[in-house]
Amino acid sequence: MNGKRMRILIVTHVVAKNDGQGRVNYEIVRAALAAGHTVTLLASRAAQELLEHPGVRFVRIEAGRLPTRLLQYQQFAWKSGMWIRAHRDEFDIVHVNGFIAWARADVNTVHFVHDGWYRCGFYPFRFFRNLYHAYQVSYTRLNAHLEKWAFQHTDVVVPVSEKVRGEVRALGIDAARLQVIHNGVDIDEFAPGVAQRERFGLPQAPFLLLFAGDLRVARKNLDTALRALALTPPHVHLVVAGILRNSPYPALAASLGLAERVHFTDLVKDMPALMRSVDAFVFPSRYEAMSLVLLEALAAALPVVTVQTAGGAEVIPPECGIVLDHPDDAHGLADAIGRLASDGERARKMGQAARELAATLGWQTMAQRYLSLYEQVRVRRAIAANPAAHAPMSVES
Repeated sequence: MNGKRMRILIVTHVVAKNDGQGRVNYEIVRAALAAGHTVTLLASRAAQELLEHPGVRFVRIEAGRLPTRLLQYQQFAWKSGMWIRAHRDEFDIVHVNGFIAWARADVNTVHFVHDGWYRCGFYPFRFFRNLYHAYQVSYTRLNAHLEKWAFQHTDVVVPVSEKVRGEVRALGIDAARLQVIHNGVDIDEFAPGVAQRERFGLPQAPFLLLFAGDLRVARKNLDTALRALALTPPHVHLVVAGILRNSPYPALAASLGLAERVHFTDLVKDMPALMRSVDAFVFPSRYEAMSLVLLEALAAALPVVTVQTAGGAEVIPPECGIVLDHPDDAHGLADAIGRLASDGERARKMGQAARELAATLGWQTMAQRYLSLYEQVRVRRAIAANPAAHAPMSVES
């Protein structure tokens, strides 16, 4: 980077530490401000500590009150698109996230690919099953088309994993315009330490696995994790962290004879402390772009058992965890869990390697990659706008 200050516009719904996509943008903003750049946030909500910085301008796009998330997102896209078109000349970089605005962009970070989810083989909805399913299919297919439009109208598309890169390429986006930047993790917050099992009402003796995710969606695949647990020795228990309201999984655990071996904690706000209190992390998600919780488990020095369909699995070598081919292979998952539970020394060494890997995936590393990309885009635009000024000088003999 040549040190020139940039005027950056970031367009996203939320910029905050407690939101997955929001956290990515939060860390980019922090790094940009530290480097002396100015940042405008076009969003519905942003962290107060960012808004108090003199280098930040916040343009609020109010969350829509229209019925359904589909219409609310469209309202945001129209409002943000109009604002961008009116103010485009004020910025060196316009950075959007997926389909979020009816406007061209310089950089587009891809956190989820609806076409990839629809075609992954585990999509659960069928248009003619009922009204809810019809809405979900319509939502997915429309977003798939809108995302393709957004990628086509962006200079550089940034998939958050190689898995996502493949899904974007399947939409016909030129590989030369793609640059993968993995999400980051807070290696200080998610650091190994003293276990606090009693704080979470967990038993002291068993080998504890942790499953953490949204229990409202089947793609997280807790059902296979439970079926795998039923095939493992009795000293292996599972801790499930996620909102329990209307969840079918306690009943499923009971039906599998696992009521005493599965510990539902409901929503846990102090996830680092919970991760310090378990022995391994299990994450057989049927579809994931790049899961932050997977990286957090690595940072907490937990050996990981996951699957190829979980974005982020690509960064996990055998020294850090076990990556299975198929998310619904309960027997394979049980075997992987059993291997860890039966060899505490191996699990400990894998956890140490996981921690070392996470140290290379910190938020600062991720944010610096985005700032370098911004500078590359800015320089390319300057050359395109005035090629004569950037042409190499000839040397006369």
